[in-house]
Amino acid sequence: MAKDQAERLRERLNKLKNEAKTIAVMSGKGGVGKSNFSLNFSLALQKQNKRVLLFDLDIGMGNIDILIGESSKYSIVDFFKNDIALLDIITSGASGLDYISGGTGLGQIFKLEEERFQEFLQELSLVFKVYDYIIFDMGAGISEDSLRFILSVEEIIVITTPEPTSITDAYAAIKHICYNDERIPFSIIVNRAFNTEVGEQTFNRLSQTIKQFLKRDSKLLGVIPDDSVIMKAVIEQQPFLNFQPNSRASKALTTIAKDFLTEMPNRTEQVESTQFISRLKSFFMKGRS
Repeated sequence: MAKDQAERLRERLNKLKNEAKTIAVMSGKGGVGKSNFSLNFSLALQKQNKRVLLFDLDIGMGNIDILIGESSKYSIVDFFKNDIALLDIITSGASGLDYISGGTGLGQIFKLEEERFQEFLQELSLVFKVYDYIIFDMGAGISEDSLRFILSVEEIIVITTPEPTSITDAYAAIKHICYNDERIPFSIIVNRAFNTEVGEQTFNRLSQTIKQFLKRDSKLLGVIPDDSVIMKAVIEQQPFLNFQPNSRASKALTTIAKDFLTEMPNRTEQVESTQFISRLKSFFMKGRS
């Protein structure tokens, strides 16, 4: 990241006493458009005048760089392996969105020494003061490490598609979360739906199963149509929200972001004030004991 970018963030840090809200975007399986949603959802929130950091936590397999057609100088791997400060790892993309690349070549970053992990938490707590929202783009499925992050956030967004295997895998992921913590609110996005009706039918099938077996209510955050613009944008390595702002997918995503911002204050009343850092620290310390 350029030196002036790091200085800009540090100047903002000195002025703000913010506390970012945390959102984990996850899926039960790969190939459902999770990272593409995370990227464009982050941009949509930014267009609503929110300060957003997209944190690619698909460590070693991150593809945010690919989706936006850029190559970040540093990734989260550099923090743990090369002692690069977290603020210096943040990249500002051409769209103006700040993000942390997942990088390649290191799959288990949090298996390292406790001292470095403590430093990670300390620096992350500073980053929280710079942004309104931190979006964690999780890897597909749930690993031991990713579960700790997911259980620490204020809100979870689960991505599924109308495909039966995708619905089944999404339910399995939600079940795993609910068995570990009944506190965290979650919303569902149905991606690649032929139309809104198909998307709502998909949600209803999943929601009824969750209600019957997990005794939890579900919320449909939105339906994203199976729009050819999305694939064209991926090929051009641009967020589809910028590639064609008036496309069906872009309009749906914009509505989703607005609805989310309207509902978020009410939903986070269900949980205590932001305690992401302390919760994450507790989960990882338990895992080491």
